[in-house]
Amino acid sequence: MNTLVNEQLLKEIIDQVIVECTAQTLSSLEAESSKKEIPVETSARHVHLCQKDVEALFGAGHQLTPARELSQPGQYLCEERVTVIGPKGTFENVAVLGPARPESQVEISRTDARQLGVNAVLKESGDISGTPGVFLYSGKGMVQLDKGVIVARNHIHMTTADAQRLGVQDKQEVDVRIETDRPVTFHRVLVRVKDSFSLAMHIDFDEANAVGLPANAKGELIAG
Repeated sequence: MNTLVNEQLLKEIIDQVIVECTAQTLSSLEAESSKKEIPVETSARHVHLCQKDVEALFGAGHQLTPARELSQPGQYLCEERVTVIGPKGTFENVAVLGPARPESQVEISRTDARQLGVNAVLKESGDISGTPGVFLYSGKGMVQLDKGVIVARNHIHMTTADAQRLGVQDKQEVDVRIETDRPVTFHRVLVRVKDSFSLAMHIDFDEANAVGLPANAKGELIAG
């Protein structure tokens, strides 16, 4: 009789453990699937050129030459390179990104700005009002930019569908947590929504080094 009771009790305990384990597994899977993960990419120093400056640097009628597509559709690394010259220092062989833009722009980190000797302003890409300038040299020509040097705000590219899924909207500021050996939460990250974009958060090299960003890193959108 005691043997039967013990066997029944053991069966009930095992059944309860199975139920609890299953519930915990389902809860973990639901939590994982509810994470708002975003690929994180590092943006190195680079230059965007208007067509007028393209021709001043590389010759009349010159068109930027695509060398490799970038993660954002329609954007590409060019074969052309330039030297960026500031009051205190220079950077040679700086990447040019295409296609040509309405205005030339130089995107650098704050460390780069100190080396060049310019007071680069934290700005959204494309907003160059009130920013310092530099000289650009190609080996064939030189241009002086009166403005256009910025430290680009960290930001997230996403489509309308991404924005709906993540519960955010264009120009909203959000927090993004990146878990590494040196975990960091980035605050006031700018959301940029356009259906030609591909989902990715962009940070500069200062930020990537601070967090110890690994390859194929992802961040979690944790607040809006």
